[in-house]
Amino acid sequence: MTAPTLENHRVKLIPLDLSNYKHLTEIATEHHLIYYSPNGISTPDKLKSYVQTAVDGFYQNTTLPFIIFDKEKQAYAGSTRFGLIHNKNKVLHIGWTWLGHDFQGTGLNSHIKFLMLRYAFETLNFEKVEFRVDERNVKSKKAVEKLGATLEGVLRQNTVMNDGFRRNTCCYGILRSEWDAIKATVFEAF
Repeated sequence: MTAPTLENHRVKLIPLDLSNYKHLTEIATEHHLIYYSPNGISTPDKLKSYVQTAVDGFYQNTTLPFIIFDKEKQAYAGSTRFGLIHNKNKVLHIGWTWLGHDFQGTGLNSHIKFLMLRYAFETLNFEKVEFRVDERNVKSKKAVEKLGATLEGVLRQNTVMNDGFRRNTCCYGILRSEWDAIKATVFEAF
């Protein structure tokens, strides 16, 4: 899989690697930015390790990480990625998304997800996109539901968090056969 740059008038998703991740150092230290994630990014070393894991996954063809640039604010906003890429089954996940507090609630995330969904369905020709969300993360669950994703089930206590808590994970999905309708309704302004 190649590492594309995805963009529209609002956002630019640039392949994330060890040459550009430092643009995220300040944002990554914001309080509770990825509270519901089993990963840590709050120190330069944790952020570098997080990015290294994503880059390693890219070379194993299982992830495609991006650094997010908000064109409206002319600033780096956070990170997202395709992950758990399964080429044979044509299924991948969109996740590991985090945005600095100044970028949350601005509509930026909808533009990010539109570009990623369009790429997954129209360029990669994948059959399904999945999202995994901590059951306690009401904000993220609502955001995924707003995209038109269907809740397919809950994996009980399947992920160990940094503090040892075993979270329940809500599994959402969008099928390729649903994409045209979602694109025409949820993303009609794009």
